Amino acid sequence: MKKYDYLIVGSGLFGSVFAHEARAHGKKCLVIDKRAHLGGNIHCGRINDIDVHTYGAHIFHTNNTRVWNYVNQFVHFNRYTNSPIANYKGEIYNLPFNMNTFNKLWNVITPDEAQQIIAKQREEADVTVPHNLEEQAIAFVGKDIYEKLIKGYTEKQWGRPCKELPASIIKRIPVRFIYDNNYFNDIYQGIPIEGYNALIDQFLDGIDTQVNVNYFTDKAYYQSLAEKVVYTGAIDEFYEYCYGELEYRSLKFETTTLDISNYQGNAVVNYTDAETPYTRIIEHKHFAFGQQEHTVITKEYPAEWQRGTEAYYPIGNERNLQLYARYQERAKQEKNILFGGRLAEYKYYNMDAVIESALRVADREF
Repeated sequence: MKKYDYLIVGSGLFGSVFAHEARAHGKKCLVIDKRAHLGGNIHCGRINDIDVHTYGAHIFHTNNTRVWNYVNQFVHFNRYTNSPIANYKGEIYNLPFNMNTFNKLWNVITPDEAQQIIAKQREEADVTVPHNLEEQAIAFVGKDIYEKLIKGYTEKQWGRPCKELPASIIKRIPVRFIYDNNYFNDIYQGIPIEGYNALIDQFLDGIDTQVNVNYFTDKAYYQSLAEKVVYTGAIDEFYEYCYGELEYRSLKFETTTLDISNYQGNAVVNYTDAETPYTRIIEHKHFAFGQQEHTVITKEYPAEWQRGTEAYYPIGNERNLQLYARYQERAKQEKNILFGGRLAEYKYYNMDAVIESALRVADREF
């Protein structure tokens, strides 16, 4: 008999939820993580009594009642509503694109006025078949919104001009002809009052965990500990890049404590011009409606990914999707290894979708 039923590689949401469900079904699990902490990218640091989202802003939102009820077993959520601001060369615009945005852009009052301007700009662009992201965006929302609020931000995020990016990156651009700055349309939204670390701690309560452990330093040994492996890391790394390397975009974070109570008046401000090197500034205290006399901000800088750096956004172009399909096919042949999560599935996941996926896999297993 092996010591564990499941070895779970990675303590992010997928691994932690699966581990919790496995334990609830009487299974013994070991969760390992290469980082010095549990929780994957939702881990928060604590700086001067402020929860800091270490790996970028994480705002929980979902329409899935099962997932919402599930997480509310473990933590309570505040009423935080994501209403980001766009800063274009000192001009402030509301996001997502809505009547507040259009009023600032064009001084229009009614939805009909805004719709007429967008329709006129789309007609002037005369894009029938968009050949790149720039043409796609202008075909959706016209020239003004594209040039002030999409172009610079997108080019920084992807590290290349919009004219060189495939049109398929933008499937649609939400445009609301109402005065509503709530970024998400989901029924449920908020931030855990106790913090995301508390959520992970609850998931992993009573489960053996080890941090600072690299699964690949002794793969055979770690696999020998358990009957099955749940792997949540990069799928191409698991197979030693045998078909080639999947591509990602990465991020770098610059966090600063400031001796003022309120830096920008909002949790998230996007910088949509091309000249500002960072894409956004996060002021963490506003996620929890903090009243501290100081504040902590983080500037996010997009970066090229290379082995050894953190992979954040899969680059879902044709080449990468075809490559992932080959890895996926090989993974399906595994009898005692389960793959799940954004890196193992090469997919950009919202938090609720990761939890839903982990619960679905657990349902099948148990």
